[in-house]
Amino acid sequence: MIFVTGASGLVGSHLIQSLLSKGESVRALYRNSIPHFRGSDKVEWIKGDILDVVSLHQAIQDITHVYHCAAIVAFSPKQAASMLQANIEGTANVVNACIEYQIQKLVYVSSVAALGRIREEAPIDETMNWTPETSNSVYGKSKYLAEMEVWRGMGEGLNVAIVNPVIILGAGDWNKGSSEIFKSAYDQFPWYTKGVSGFVDVLDVIDAMQLLMNSNVQGQRFIISGANVPYQEIFTRIANAFNKRPPYKKVTPLLANIVWRLEAIKGFITGKTPLLTKETAATAQAMVYFDNTKFLKAFPAFSYRSIETTINRTCAELRELHHLV
Repeated sequence: MIFVTGASGLVGSHLIQSLLSKGESVRALYRNSIPHFRGSDKVEWIKGDILDVVSLHQAIQDITHVYHCAAIVAFSPKQAASMLQANIEGTANVVNACIEYQIQKLVYVSSVAALGRIREEAPIDETMNWTPETSNSVYGKSKYLAEMEVWRGMGEGLNVAIVNPVIILGAGDWNKGSSEIFKSAYDQFPWYTKGVSGFVDVLDVIDAMQLLMNSNVQGQRFIISGANVPYQEIFTRIANAFNKRPPYKKVTPLLANIVWRLEAIKGFITGKTPLLTKETAATAQAMVYFDNTKFLKAFPAFSYRSIETTINRTCAELRELHHLV
């Protein structure tokens, strides 16, 4: 029996569908209502939360393997406290339950943000760690400290492995998370930046997670990145797949700094989450490259899907999901 946290998210929902297709038995938590996706009716659902130790321990009994995908991804200062609690304390709770019930292996979904994303002088690899100087986000700090909880678990005898995905592309709720990229392109968002980042197919992420879970590899973390691509190219490819106008206005650093400040003022007045924050403005301008060779050396038969294939498939799935014309 396999336990998956974050079952309603992009990674968790795709992972569960993959596990079920292979005949695995899956258990997962839900907070308010059971998520609906292909095969969700075959999941053993338990109401609870990773911050609720009682429900978490109930869910993890009789479990052999755990995929911890649950996390809050937020860049608004208003959400910082709840994000830190969920990502750090929630991970500590999962680790403690895994130790108590002698789970065979835990695979944790971290992020390249935990490595310190603001590094333009050299490619980012797994030897790096978050520091205040190399990160522009509280999210990165939360994932770094969550990783510390996983390594603590390893020190107490837990078999662990960590994946550090870059920006994940896939069909999910396009009103939040990385799937917002697709909605912005569909809505013909006109602006682009000079920034570069790593991008990866959600299917590659879940394939990598399962390879790690079913291998003898433990006590290591791996960057999962398909390709380093300019944001402008990503938005243009998505817009073209939707038959929409690609971005055509360049955002300068000065303009980005003005806009995030205006958004902060508007958010303060309206109470709504700003569309752009100081953190996301800096990330969008950074030219960051990720080294994905460690995982490819560990699993030489593995290969990444092309970004073009990923975008075309995701756009087709989103057209169907949201009944787009």
